[in-house]
Amino acid sequence: MGRIPGIKELTFEASKSSDRVGGLLLKPEGAFCALLFAHGAGAGMRHPFMEKMSQKFAVHRIATFRYQFPYMEKGTKRPDPRPILIATVRSAVRKAVEELPDIAVFAGGKSMGGRMTSLAAAESPLESVKGLVFFGFPLHSAGAPSTERAEHLKKVNVPMLFLQGTRDSLADLSLLKPVCSNLGSRATLHIVEGADHSFHVPKKSGRTDEEVLEELAGVIAKWGE
Repeated sequence: MGRIPGIKELTFEASKSSDRVGGLLLKPEGAFCALLFAHGAGAGMRHPFMEKMSQKFAVHRIATFRYQFPYMEKGTKRPDPRPILIATVRSAVRKAVEELPDIAVFAGGKSMGGRMTSLAAAESPLESVKGLVFFGFPLHSAGAPSTERAEHLKKVNVPMLFLQGTRDSLADLSLLKPVCSNLGSRATLHIVEGADHSFHVPKKSGRTDEEVLEELAGVIAKWGE
């Protein structure tokens, strides 16, 4: 996908032990809030899912700040050690707040990006971040149901929105539902019928992937009001 009109390209220092990384800011006219949007483990900030979601958000007057983790910026496939990933989240938050001082900021991301954001928030509150958004929270590895990865969520003190497909192999809903329930009013779970971890839906569902992305954008816009 080509460059989106109105995108502002930025760079910032990811952590003390890594080089600078890139970011993409899309702020539509009249934006009422912004989402700090981290990528998943296997695809960077320019992945079609990330770009399409940013465009959908813009229609709802939501600004997006996508950014790279250092390993992705370098073109390698192996994710950075957790401390570097978490430090990058914190650096990205500071950059987003600097660029968007007058609107509410939410943070999160796709799969690993969302989880690293929540791990950072569990360690200590993220500056000015009003809530967290997870696009397919990776509760466990495929074929290995567990809730261990959700333990840290108990320490997150801002509202959390979980967007999860019924066919997501990385989040057994019979496990995720109780996790969200135990988090009380801080957690909202939105289930997308038929969607997998990438929010793809089969043709027999009667829906298109595009319609699913529009659904996600609408849910987040309403939740962030």
